[in-house]
Amino acid sequence: MSSNTLAIDPVERSAIRKATWRLAPFLGLMFFINFLDRTAISFAGPHGLTKDLGLTATQFGFAAGIFFIGYILLEIPSNLALHKFGGRRWLARIMVTWGIVSVLFTWVSGVTELYVLRFLLGIAEAGFFPGAILYLSTWVPARHRANILALFYIAQPMTTVIGAPLASSFIQAHGFFGLEGWRIMFFGVSIPAIVVGIVTWFYLPDSPKDAKWLSAEEKRWLTGELAREDSAKREPHNGSIGAALSSGRVWLLALIYFGMIYGLYALAFFLPTIVSGFEAKFATKFSVFQAGLIIAIPYLPAAIALYLWSRDATKRGVRAWHIGIPALVGAISIPLALYMPTPETTVACITVTACAIFSALPNFWALPGRFLSGAAAAAGIALINTIGNVAGFAAPYVTGAVKDYTGLYQAPMIIVGAFMLLSAVLAFLVGREIRKGGEGTRAYAPLRP
Repeated sequence: MSSNTLAIDPVERSAIRKATWRLAPFLGLMFFINFLDRTAISFAGPHGLTKDLGLTATQFGFAAGIFFIGYILLEIPSNLALHKFGGRRWLARIMVTWGIVSVLFTWVSGVTELYVLRFLLGIAEAGFFPGAILYLSTWVPARHRANILALFYIAQPMTTVIGAPLASSFIQAHGFFGLEGWRIMFFGVSIPAIVVGIVTWFYLPDSPKDAKWLSAEEKRWLTGELAREDSAKREPHNGSIGAALSSGRVWLLALIYFGMIYGLYALAFFLPTIVSGFEAKFATKFSVFQAGLIIAIPYLPAAIALYLWSRDATKRGVRAWHIGIPALVGAISIPLALYMPTPETTVACITVTACAIFSALPNFWALPGRFLSGAAAAAGIALINTIGNVAGFAAPYVTGAVKDYTGLYQAPMIIVGAFMLLSAVLAFLVGREIRKGGEGTRAYAPLRP
């Protein structure tokens, strides 16, 4: 039996429970709004935006992907600013800023404006996701981190479960205030970012010692345990920003993350378009709302799979195969989806892909905090997310360009599978090093109290 399953001290149990349920759901709400705003273009594309602005698949893919150029440019500086100014202030600032930019999509009138706004949205959102990961990592010891990150990460698949029908409802309000449905959708999904950003300023404490909902004993335990963990990270790159950015461990994790994010965003940005293509391929007809429900189908099982897989990782300690097996399943299933003979089997295959991607991601993010702390953690986590989000630009752009060239989505989905296979292979290589007990792999070994 894993030592993670042994009985724990009542103060520890109480402190972890309070931190988890006070923070993870709220940051999950923030992540829900974040992912919905950045992927809103995927719902708008097949429901008027592409036609009204005269976009090709390549132009649509570029518009979806250019978000990540701005995002990448400010990712590391933003996370270092969060480390300096505190999570409460910086995450609130990020949300209000991206909400303001997102609202402006309501009035976009051409492809150039669309490119500019997507680029600015990336700049505005830069640092939110790695900042949220860093913030949560400073609240719980490593052995509890996979669980709190899983509860936070559930917001991402639930964005589509709830967000796709919600976006479809806004789109169906076509003509309200004289606006096209896709414009109403952009406005409707943007306002919550501004509202929740303001609430964030007052709701989030910066650290355990500032949490009024923790008892004095719980504060002492959390701060003492986190300080003990930080002091145990003895390797030279733990506190150095420069050394963290040049660390082989960090870059290996970044490459694994790249492949998974390539699959995530290829699926997120083009699934609505693929579903809209069912009409021509399978001679079916769906309303806008029905299409939204179909898009949501894969993500509810994905949320359940994410939670159960992460519970297993929490019990055993995160192993490399907690990342490698889902990545391998996704690598096989995502290209197969477009060769399925019916809409039902296509959606079933996409569901397997979604379950695979979302099962791997929260367990992946339990790894960097094992060997990085302080400013190095801020820089290292931001670098990993930055490299991963290069795939966020590449996936939609390459997918759109290859589709335009071939006329089909089969070839770009094979490319997606290849990148996810890369992630799986690298994760299993990490696992082999663990089993050999090689020097320099301790960061990936299962955690023990």
